[in-house]
Amino acid sequence: MGNARKVSTEINAGSMADIAFLLLIFFLVTTTIVEDKGVLVKLPPWSDEPPETAKLKSRNVFSVLVNAQNQLLVRGEPVKIGDLREKAEEFIMNPKNQEDLAESPKNAIISLKNDRGTKYRTYLEVYNELMAAYNELRETEAQKRFGKHYDDLGNAQKREINNDIPLVLSEAEPTSFGEESK
Repeated sequence: MGNARKVSTEINAGSMADIAFLLLIFFLVTTTIVEDKGVLVKLPPWSDEPPETAKLKSRNVFSVLVNAQNQLLVRGEPVKIGDLREKAEEFIMNPKNQEDLAESPKNAIISLKNDRGTKYRTYLEVYNELMAAYNELRETEAQKRFGKHYDDLGNAQKREINNDIPLVLSEAEPTSFGEESK
């Protein structure tokens, strides 16, 4: 009985590091990185030349201000987000040829300015309404000219409509928190 074999209770951990390393590589290779999606706006190319100072007629500028309380001021008048699209369309097309609206869709400029306190959701709602105004005007023009949906037009026909109803949306630097509501 004195010659009993000792049973080892140790676990060989020499290959644990190899297994952990292989698992790490496996998860790095198989994990997909999700890109954040945001508002797709194409910025103008960089230029060292100073910009031309063009004199804008105030009748051609549709100014939209969003304050820290998420309220809209369109051309100096309080407006609800639900009415923004219709007002923008009327301004751009000026169907009644009014003196205080854009001379033509080619001259119409939408100016969007928000406060740093503006909720991102409100900013997106305003932005979407302005883009929707242009989309609806282009759709109406496509139906009138070609009897087709805008999305079904060829590139040349789309270019023709885009030239007649160009999207000019200028975004100003946001003001400090609460400054717009003073």
